Amino acid sequence: MKALKRFGQNFLFDKNILALIISRANLQNNDFVLEVGAGHGVLTRALLEQNISRLYSIELDERLRPELEELEKNESTLKIFFDDAVKFDYEKLNPFPNKIIANIPYNITTPLIWNLLKFSEHGLKYHLYMLQKESALRIIAPPDTKERYPLGITIEAMGHASIVKNVSRNCFRPIPEVDSAIVEIVIEKNFELANDDLWSEILHKGFSQRRKTLLNNLKNFHDINDILFSLNIDKNIRAEDLTSEEWLKIYHNVKNPSVN
Repeated sequence: MKALKRFGQNFLFDKNILALIISRANLQNNDFVLEVGAGHGVLTRALLEQNISRLYSIELDERLRPELEELEKNESTLKIFFDDAVKFDYEKLNPFPNKIIANIPYNITTPLIWNLLKFSEHGLKYHLYMLQKESALRIIAPPDTKERYPLGITIEAMGHASIVKNVSRNCFRPIPEVDSAIVEIVIEKNFELANDDLWSEILHKGFSQRRKTLLNNLKNFHDINDILFSLNIDKNIRAEDLTSEEWLKIYHNVKNPSVN
């Protein structure tokens, strides 16, 4: 079956990489796992071999329905949903997944991961993604680097992320134009943060014009000059230069002015 560019489809076929993903996820019989992008079911079948409690798999491409429904019919722990993973109603999953393992198309990386972080309070705290290498580097980018952006800062504020392995483009069919990386995200704290509209607004406005200073980008927030001064943060600094701890301090001070 021909991969569709509009779906960002590149199917993993390298068995060594597949084995690494399964090993890294450390799956147990009490795990409820979410898979995004079942494709031809290569990863799906490998997950089902791990004796997990339940596997939810979301696939957008209706052309794959016959083979995936045939797989579902023979696997009592598998539930397939044909839907858009970015718009999917995850609330209806019961029991709720505690782990997600997915090969994510580049064009939905940021909105999908940000959306899934919102379910940390539901118990979804372990994420293992195959991402385009550029996306992976942005997620783990430290302060003072141009790759740093709101999603990476949010993950840093909620836990930690690391690149498990860089993956050659030759591990996929059709061969994409870029290399990939396996990224592990573990959520350990601030479980409500991704759901907080104020947190998102502060971060995205801070990065709205990268060449401008933090003070200029956040000038619409009341007393931001005083807040930065009280936190000993240089008002001429740029958004990408701050640590997640500094972003959290700004957020808490904007949310609770009495803290100043």
